[in-house]
Amino acid sequence: MANLKPVEKKYFEDIFGMSSGYVLGYTNATFAELFRDVVGINISDDKYAFNGDSKAKRLRAFWELESDEIVGKVLEDLLEIWKYDQKRESKTVDHNIYKKGLKIVYRLLGKQYDDDVKKEEDFLKRDFEINLSQLNLTSGLSDIIEQRITEIQICLKNNASLAVIFLCGSVLEGLLLNFTTKYPQKFNTSRSAPKNKEGKIKRFHEWTLNDLINVAHEIGFLGLDIKKHSHSMRDFRNYMHPYQQMVSKFTPDEHTAQISWKVLQAAIADLSKAEE
Repeated sequence: MANLKPVEKKYFEDIFGMSSGYVLGYTNATFAELFRDVVGINISDDKYAFNGDSKAKRLRAFWELESDEIVGKVLEDLLEIWKYDQKRESKTVDHNIYKKGLKIVYRLLGKQYDDDVKKEEDFLKRDFEINLSQLNLTSGLSDIIEQRITEIQICLKNNASLAVIFLCGSVLEGLLLNFTTKYPQKFNTSRSAPKNKEGKIKRFHEWTLNDLINVAHEIGFLGLDIKKHSHSMRDFRNYMHPYQQMVSKFTPDEHTAQISWKVLQAAIADLSKAEE
């Protein structure tokens, strides 16, 4: 029996909409597939039907019969599906609900909650001073960067999350490409430098933002926080195409935009130090 307190069970019941007898948007087939793939259990087995045959009743029975670890794994997946569904339906994800659920899941799994979530919270709370003059940019490029930063702030105030990610990604890419021209040897000799099919280092204009971030971190220009939290920006060019965004199921929200903006600020601060 999983060590779930009554209030915790009620919490997950509310999140997953179990009062209806359903669990999120699962059909019988997809519900069975979830349990089979995540923990190798046949949730359609009669032993999970002692309270009734609905998906919600089977999930409650599952809580009663299985261990903390098994229940934790399934709840973790369900929580991620809930988060994904919120974004897919263009709803703002309540990160307090998500974090509270994740704390319960981590306890069941015997993991420390503050490993990743707390680090992201701390990262968002950090203040970074933006001083473009320390980057020694050419006057033309500096003006463009300043204009885009102004537009980022306008987009943040108006909840234009996708636009924030486009702008943050393009600014960071521009700044890092500028650094490749200043320090070509350092970038080209990095172990993370991308190679073409012939095994040769790609020309800088062929590098993706992901390549630039990885190499800049390896050679000491960008800190680990930037590498770790920049996932929402790395493929920003792909999301410019609506079809690719649809295929990628990328639905940024205000939280994603705030992370991207904070990553850009941190990157500017780190690059400024590299120029000192």
